[in-house]
Amino acid sequence: MNMHKTGAAATAVTPVVLAGALLWHPPIPGRLPDSAAVAEHIAEHPTVWGLSHIALAVASAFLIVAFAAIHSYLRDAGDRWLSSAGFGLIVLGSLGYALLPGMEFGPLAAHEAGADAEAVQDALMTWFKPVLLISGVAFLLGVAGFAAAIKRTGALGRIEGTIAVIALIVFAASRIIPIGIAQFYVQPLAAAVALWLLATAMWAATEHRQEHQMAGTRL
Repeated sequence: MNMHKTGAAATAVTPVVLAGALLWHPPIPGRLPDSAAVAEHIAEHPTVWGLSHIALAVASAFLIVAFAAIHSYLRDAGDRWLSSAGFGLIVLGSLGYALLPGMEFGPLAAHEAGADAEAVQDALMTWFKPVLLISGVAFLLGVAGFAAAIKRTGALGRIEGTIAVIALIVFAASRIIPIGIAQFYVQPLAAAVALWLLATAMWAATEHRQEHQMAGTRL
């Protein structure tokens, strides 16, 4: 498997990793953050809480790899700077988003020490909310760069490109909305639609390139 196919495969796997991490996270359907619900989930399933947050940090790393592969694909399709600018913001947003699971080990540690997990979660809100907002806005702006590159290059075709762009924007916007259904359900669904369309196009482009090279070799 060459580098481009590896990138396509990584892009296809990323929404699965993200969905698995978000669905593994104990459900908090209402407005976030909900310190009382956090403390309750930690008290009932501390191991699940810890492991699901590690999985969320891993999913952020997968997202960076996926967008690096998409950036390479869009450059090959003729993009000159939109995805390059967007990728830097994607990295910033993903790293910021990965900090949030780290913060939520605070109430877990408090529970393990016999302290008040809810009070610790409340105290973290001074940092949690601005990190969520800043990382979310950075990610959204980065995704906007990729969306513009997809439309400008026509890399996915008209219909698939439009669907992918809409799904990317919904995916990025859902990361800012502090409501459980947006974070845990809309986010992975939109990510799956966008990234699977892109992964399919990336794989097909690689197959076409290889066939063209083989035909040239025979000539």
